Amino acid sequence: MGVKYRADHVGSLLRPPELLEARRAGADPRRLKELEDAHILRVLRRQEGLGLKIFTDGEMRRRNFMSDFSDSVEGIDEKETVPRSWRAGESSAAVQARSVPGIVVGRIRQIRSLTRGELDFMKAHSPGDIKVTLPSANQFPAIHYKAGVTDRFYADHSALLWHIVPIIKAEVRALVDEGVRYIQLDAPRYCYYIDPKWRDYIKGEMGLDPQAALDEALRADNECLAGARGDGAILAIHLCRGNNRSQWFAEGGYDAIAEKLFGTLQADAFLLEYDSDRAGSFEPLRFVPRGKTAVLGLVSTKSPRLESVDALARRIDEAARYVPVDDLALSPQCGFASVMEGNILSAEDQWQKLALVVDTARKVWGSP
Repeated sequence: MGVKYRADHVGSLLRPPELLEARRAGADPRRLKELEDAHILRVLRRQEGLGLKIFTDGEMRRRNFMSDFSDSVEGIDEKETVPRSWRAGESSAAVQARSVPGIVVGRIRQIRSLTRGELDFMKAHSPGDIKVTLPSANQFPAIHYKAGVTDRFYADHSALLWHIVPIIKAEVRALVDEGVRYIQLDAPRYCYYIDPKWRDYIKGEMGLDPQAALDEALRADNECLAGARGDGAILAIHLCRGNNRSQWFAEGGYDAIAEKLFGTLQADAFLLEYDSDRAGSFEPLRFVPRGKTAVLGLVSTKSPRLESVDALARRIDEAARYVPVDDLALSPQCGFASVMEGNILSAEDQWQKLALVVDTARKVWGSP
């Protein structure tokens, strides 16, 4: 499949203060929807004004990038979380993860579509092709499985994973049937297999063999995409190293998993974090199959510092040593608000960075 969108973006956008306050205050659902609708219309106009050709609702209706799943099922208790601590960002202090609370306390049962409410509004108002993001099924066993509780309903992480896979698979199929042209699985878990401290966590805390877990993760995501291949929609995977309030949780180049990951995942596009030295070199991109797209996440959503068109064009030229430039595209490295509180930069910083992506795409490829 040829590259359709040279200027891409991962999905989430900064929530305005009034929307954050309304959600924190437990606003009436009707009032909350009115605010969400108004701000989605606003960000759609801004995306169109920048010249983007693919549109998202900024995930304005979500609490975080994966809450569409937890809000659509029964069986997760969000009052609790599994305690974890690790070094985050540049700090040497241990930081406990609280961004995606909840543990599985019963059999998962879907009670509504993940994205129906989002999609109906986007189909009525988007000025162009719609991009919808979904969390990878692999996120949930790693985050929501608690020994002594969850194992009363699922024997192990694998059993929980394969109960969730059909839910995500059916959602992907439904989106394609609704005419969505771009579906993206958000899958930061893969980058944990390249970071020694996270491989140790997988082995010690989760009790899993990292290599076997990686193989199973690939099988699970391929199954989620299987029912929608060949129908004209772009199926994409986004990989990152953590993106909570401008912090990061994993580091390391793609080298250790590149050959298996790029060669196995049946996606049309790989959205890859490349905004800092933590991501390593472009050399692992040599394993991206020809005809698939490597979307280079060269623009940071973690910092207000604005990159330059010339610097980005040079880095694209570097990547083109390993992937033909016709198989490349450009985006920010992640969303601007993977959790609703957002990263530590302003809305104007955000729009300037998206404008930069469009301007660079025009310089390199002639069109966004």
